[in-house]
Amino acid sequence: MPWLSILMAVPVLGAVGVACLPKGSHKPAKQLALLVSLVVLGLTVAMAVQFSPNGQRFQFTETHSWIPAFGVNYGLGVDGIALVLIALSAVLVPIVILASWHDTDGPAPDGRDDAPAPKRSAKTYFALLLVLEAMMIGVFAATDIFLFYVFFEAMLIPMYFMIGSYGGVQRSYAAVKFLLYSLFGGLLMLVAVIALYVVAEKNTFMFPELIGAIQDPTTQKWLFAGFFIAFAVKAPLWPFHTWLPDAAAQAPAGAAVLLVGVLDKVGTYGMLRFCLELFPDASKFFTPLVIVLSVVGIIYGAIVAIGQTDMKRLIAYTSISHFGFIALGVFAMTQNAQAGATLYMVNHGFSTGALFLIAGFLIHRRGSAQIADYGGVQKVAPLLAGAFLIAGLSGLALPGLSSFVSEFMVLIGTYERYAVPAVIGALGVILAAIYILWMYQRMMNGPTADSVKGFTDLNGREKWVVAPLIAAIIALGFFPKPVLDVINPAVDKTLDSAQVLDKQPASTAAEKKGAGQ
Repeated sequence: MPWLSILMAVPVLGAVGVACLPKGSHKPAKQLALLVSLVVLGLTVAMAVQFSPNGQRFQFTETHSWIPAFGVNYGLGVDGIALVLIALSAVLVPIVILASWHDTDGPAPDGRDDAPAPKRSAKTYFALLLVLEAMMIGVFAATDIFLFYVFFEAMLIPMYFMIGSYGGVQRSYAAVKFLLYSLFGGLLMLVAVIALYVVAEKNTFMFPELIGAIQDPTTQKWLFAGFFIAFAVKAPLWPFHTWLPDAAAQAPAGAAVLLVGVLDKVGTYGMLRFCLELFPDASKFFTPLVIVLSVVGIIYGAIVAIGQTDMKRLIAYTSISHFGFIALGVFAMTQNAQAGATLYMVNHGFSTGALFLIAGFLIHRRGSAQIADYGGVQKVAPLLAGAFLIAGLSGLALPGLSSFVSEFMVLIGTYERYAVPAVIGALGVILAAIYILWMYQRMMNGPTADSVKGFTDLNGREKWVVAPLIAAIIALGFFPKPVLDVINPAVDKTLDSAQVLDKQPASTAAEKKGAGQ
């Protein structure tokens, strides 16, 4: 059964169905989009149940000739790393659709009495969401590098229109900046993809067949640079990060969740999948530089987050810090660090997704994203404040919540090889406590602001939005084993392809040596 093709076809057909609804069919458009996204989620669960972590590396594979003259194939397949990221996408999309139920109601926020902005179409917005879901599944499922590049670039289109048409007052500026940065990275990647095809001389873009094809160290370095910069812009890794705060702050809350929770993970996924395995020698050569950039990103993102006055920009800067942790885990090249980095991609999607959505609920009630415009929210909306606190505590890696497990694994795995960067990176945990708890104190504690006294607590729809995310944060904090059981075999095979011989932690290797003696 072509599971992956079906997973992409269903949301595309759903988007066509939503777009074909009669004009003014706002509620049917939302209902149909939600139904389609739930079908995709059900199909993803059915596929995941059949996945064998210890079986073949790539499963549910499909290969069909697409452009025979250039060896381009429609090649799909997933390992454990890609599977958990597809599952993350499938879980977040219906939650985002439900959370975005009223995002298209009314005119654009900068409409004036003398020149009112036109009403925004619910049909278009939810159709774009479904198209974006198909692209996100495709980019993680592609095993042909050219096909991966197509999805890598195609994701930009629906997100650009979601930010540019449905975002805040500065949405046009943020959308164009997002697009220009992404196109710059994509152009570098396209050059590298073509060069890889020419140099490898294999007349194919299929990823498994290109592993080990480039042996010359100098060539590896140039090709690594092209791929890595594209992924660093997408991630975004410091200093390629400056587009993210503007895009996340101006995007609708639901679009911001998918932008930071899924689209940006394509960057770190690409580093783990393509950079390490296609260019292992270059990866080792550039590892010290990448680790320095990662550590700087951890500290820089956290310090700048502390000084933010806009809650959405604050959450965006926390993500820059978290992506530093993920990149650090990827290039530490130990089993613990890479498994932790992959788990971090999933956990970050849930915790940051919850923060953005709850921020959206607050903005919908108050009409402002400024932290200073709130105060004493927990007295009038205790459920909302409680959900915000749990998501925030997960963001600062409190033990018992999901991000702690992945952050701990990254730091321990990094310490096995690079002790000083691990110690410096651990300072990010302390800084995270400052920016999360200080934000919570200013917004949720203290005297109740006059503008907050009329707040309502979470309604039924909002509870359905928040509950799955909070449940995932707690469940993965106490019992991450099912996800790690899927991730670990894929990480082992990645390290093998990257020619990392000493995969095991030093303590484990020493124990085995002693037992042998």
